[in-house]
Amino acid sequence: MKPYLLHGKLQAQTGHALELTSILIEASALLLVAKGCKMYVVSKDSNKPDAVFITEIWDSKEDHDNSLKVEGVRELIMKAMPILNGPPSKGQELEVMGGLGI
Repeated sequence: MKPYLLHGKLQAQTGHALELTSILIEASALLLVAKGCKMYVVSKDSNKPDAVFITEIWDSKEDHDNSLKVEGVRELIMKAMPILNGPPSKGQELEVMGGLGI
Protein backbone atom coordinates (compact mmCIF):
# COMPACT_ATOMS: atom_id res chain seq x y z
CA MET A 1 0.00 0.00 0.00
CA LYS A 2 1.30 3.46 -0.91
CA PRO A 3 1.45 6.16 1.74
CA TYR A 4 -1.29 8.78 2.05
CA LEU A 5 -0.22 12.38 1.39
CA LEU A 6 -2.36 15.39 2.20
CA HIS A 7 -1.31 18.93 1.29
CA GLY A 8 -3.52 21.78 2.40
CA LYS A 9 -3.69 25.50 2.93
CA LEU A 10 -5.33 27.33 5.79
CA GLN A 11 -6.05 31.02 5.39
CA ALA A 12 -5.60 33.01 8.59
CA GLN A 13 -7.37 36.25 9.29
CA THR A 14 -5.10 39.21 8.53
CA GLY A 15 -2.31 39.36 11.07
CA HIS A 16 -2.96 35.92 12.59
CA ALA A 17 -0.73 33.68 10.44
CA LEU A 18 1.99 33.43 13.08
CA GLU A 19 -0.57 32.43 15.74
CA LEU A 20 -2.05 29.81 13.39
CA THR A 21 1.44 28.52 12.58
CA SER A 22 2.17 28.16 16.28
CA ILE A 23 -1.03 26.15 16.85
CA LEU A 24 -0.21 23.81 13.95
CA ILE A 25 3.34 23.27 15.16
CA GLU A 26 1.91 22.44 18.59
CA ALA A 27 -0.35 19.90 16.86
CA SER A 28 2.66 18.33 15.16
CA ALA A 29 4.16 17.58 18.58
CA LEU A 30 0.97 15.74 19.58
CA LEU A 31 1.17 13.63 16.42
CA LEU A 32 4.46 12.08 17.52
CA VAL A 33 2.31 9.39 19.17
CA ALA A 34 -0.09 8.98 16.25
CA LYS A 35 0.07 5.64 14.47
CA GLY A 36 1.36 5.94 10.92
CA CYS A 37 2.48 9.58 10.93
CA LYS A 38 5.59 9.85 8.76
CA MET A 39 5.67 13.61 8.23
CA TYR A 40 3.76 16.69 9.34
CA VAL A 41 5.27 19.91 8.07
CA VAL A 42 3.96 23.45 8.53
CA SER A 43 5.17 26.00 5.98
CA LYS A 44 4.57 29.51 4.62
CA ASP A 45 4.84 31.25 1.28
CA SER A 46 6.40 34.71 1.63
CA ASN A 47 4.10 35.93 -1.18
CA LYS A 48 0.96 34.91 0.76
CA PRO A 49 1.46 36.30 4.28
CA ASP A 50 -1.82 35.01 5.73
CA ALA A 51 -1.66 31.50 4.24
CA VAL A 52 -0.26 28.55 6.18
CA PHE A 53 0.42 25.25 4.42
CA ILE A 54 0.45 21.77 5.95
CA THR A 55 1.95 18.73 4.27
CA GLU A 56 1.34 15.34 5.87
CA ILE A 57 2.42 11.83 4.97
CA TRP A 58 0.76 8.86 6.67
CA ASP A 59 0.94 5.10 6.25
CA SER A 60 -2.75 5.22 5.28
CA LYS A 61 -5.76 7.52 5.09
CA GLU A 62 -7.21 5.59 8.01
CA ASP A 63 -4.18 6.53 10.15
CA HIS A 64 -4.68 10.17 9.17
CA ASP A 65 -8.37 10.06 10.04
CA ASN A 66 -7.60 8.41 13.39
CA SER A 67 -5.12 11.19 14.23
CA LEU A 68 -8.10 13.40 15.01
CA LYS A 69 -8.67 11.17 18.04
CA VAL A 70 -5.23 11.90 19.54
CA GLU A 71 -5.65 13.64 22.88
CA GLY A 72 -5.43 17.41 22.48
CA VAL A 73 -5.83 17.55 18.68
CA ARG A 74 -9.52 18.50 18.73
CA GLU A 75 -8.79 21.22 21.28
CA LEU A 76 -6.15 22.74 19.00
CA ILE A 77 -8.56 22.62 16.06
CA MET A 78 -11.09 24.55 18.14
CA LYS A 79 -8.38 27.05 19.11
CA ALA A 80 -7.50 27.64 15.44
CA MET A 81 -11.03 27.97 14.06
CA PRO A 82 -11.70 31.56 15.27
CA ILE A 83 -8.57 32.91 13.57
CA LEU A 84 -9.24 31.29 10.19
CA ASN A 85 -10.50 33.46 7.36
CA GLY A 86 -13.36 31.15 6.40
CA PRO A 87 -13.79 27.42 6.79
CA PRO A 88 -10.83 25.17 5.94
CA SER A 89 -10.97 23.81 2.43
CA LYS A 90 -10.30 20.18 1.60
CA GLY A 91 -6.61 19.66 1.00
CA GLN A 92 -5.07 17.95 -1.97
CA GLU A 93 -4.84 14.20 -1.59
CA LEU A 94 -1.79 13.30 -3.65
CA GLU A 95 -0.51 9.92 -4.73
CA VAL A 96 3.01 9.24 -3.49
CA MET A 97 5.08 7.89 -6.36
CA GLY A 98 8.39 7.49 -4.55
CA GLY A 99 11.36 9.45 -3.30
CA LEU A 100 13.78 9.69 -0.44
CA GLY A 101 12.42 8.44 2.87
CA ILE A 102 9.26 6.96 1.40
